[in-house]
Amino acid sequence: MTDRMPVLYLSHGAPPLADDATWTRQLADWSADLPTPTSILVVSAHWEEAPATIGATTTQPLVYDFWGFPDRYYDVTYPAPGAPGLAADVRKLLGGHIQDDPARGLDHGAYVPLVEMYPSADIPVLQVSLPTLEPHALYDFGRRLAPLRDRGVLIVGSGFFTHNLIAMRQTDGSAGAPPAWSVEFDDWGSGALATGDVDALLDFQHKAPAADIAHPRTEHFAPLFVSLGAGDGLQPDTVIDGYWHGLAKRSVQLG
Repeated sequence: MTDRMPVLYLSHGAPPLADDATWTRQLADWSADLPTPTSILVVSAHWEEAPATIGATTTQPLVYDFWGFPDRYYDVTYPAPGAPGLAADVRKLLGGHIQDDPARGLDHGAYVPLVEMYPSADIPVLQVSLPTLEPHALYDFGRRLAPLRDRGVLIVGSGFFTHNLIAMRQTDGSAGAPPAWSVEFDDWGSGALATGDVDALLDFQHKAPAADIAHPRTEHFAPLFVSLGAGDGLQPDTVIDGYWHGLAKRSVQLG
């Protein structure tokens, strides 16, 4: 492959994403515009483990890491092939102490969007844990993974551009306008992405308005730093924006 694959950061939604016709169409249209990847590497907000841990390299049951939803959300399957060759490449690039969890299937941060983007489940998928939440360390983590793009690998950071479920329920953003804290953070983030201000994004906890409300824990913003690092200076372009139940679903492509 002569052209480098792009890098994505996407807001993956909860399992009911599958019921949102607009969002599912946006994801399907997005993947249709991308080169077909040889394999997909996902770093999801829903798997934090240090040191960096490589998930299953064979097809394993999905991780239904959510509670209280109707049974149909637990009936979803996504039997994508494993990616042992990609896992070997990741080990070489990361070096140091890398763990393996061969029974760890894809969590909903990985499979929920992939069901919409690559419904045939015929592209090998590998998931790697977030080894830290420290932004600069994650940016470096992404930079070390960047050479995979030359091998046809689509690197996907999967989180949510604003993520405060308690505040979301209190404001009921599904019933009207999104809450001010979500809009303020999203507007700031949109501007920082548009100008390529990576330094501000990495320091978002001090620079962004309403950062502590938009991300009381930072795990859903953290995959963005991996994607920015893997994009290695490329200008991020917003592909999806808007809100879902008051949460900003901004999703970007680098390259």
